[in-house]
Amino acid sequence: MQRGICFLLDAVMKKYSKQSRMLLAVDCIIFGFDGQELKLLLIQRGFEPRKGEWSLVGGFVNADESADTAAARILSKLSGLDGVYMEQLHTFSAPHRDTVERTVSVAYTALIDIQKLKQQLHEDFHAVWFPINHHPALIFDHQQMVDKAKEVLRYKAALHPLLLELMPAKFTIPQLQQLYESVYHQTFDKGNFSRKILSTKLLVKLTDKDKLSSKKGAYYYKVDRKRYEASKQAALHFMPGDSQ
Repeated sequence: MQRGICFLLDAVMKKYSKQSRMLLAVDCIIFGFDGQELKLLLIQRGFEPRKGEWSLVGGFVNADESADTAAARILSKLSGLDGVYMEQLHTFSAPHRDTVERTVSVAYTALIDIQKLKQQLHEDFHAVWFPINHHPALIFDHQQMVDKAKEVLRYKAALHPLLLELMPAKFTIPQLQQLYESVYHQTFDKGNFSRKILSTKLLVKLTDKDKLSSKKGAYYYKVDRKRYEASKQAALHFMPGDSQ
């Protein structure tokens, strides 16, 4: 019996030995909001090929890691932040996507509060925030990854309140509207936007105002974390088609 099992395992390993080997990597499309527009975090590649060119934040999956664990490790090393919103986006596996060696990459989308990241950003990465629609050319198929991430972000943000992940501890309704307009490249009616956002009951009105943008000022709000966590998958009922 033991001999039979060993024979079977040997046969399986011989079959596997005939398969070509490939590397597994992760790449993170990191979005942030600076109060004016949606931004994309990029790094300058520090090694060949394409040294000095712009790239997404990424790395290889270690032998003892899952892709999820590797992405979390890389993001934590970059940001020093815990509890960052991140989800798996898509697997990119074109045979010649990497010019050095056959590499399959699992892409992840991360949403980060820029104000927090400015304090924590690891200097070794040489990372820079760029406007989402005005950034330098990217290596390999990283532009495809960014385009896919933007597409999915727009779809999900129309149904769920995940763009609140990008906001600072307190913010105004006009600032939140700027984020939505930046994501969708549309102008929303101020009254309709405010009513629909407030109807979600996810925001708590504060007593202080932002008086820099106007004489009257706009009240600050914060996210009601308990309600937000309980309704992450709930429909926002805020669709981008309501514009003017």
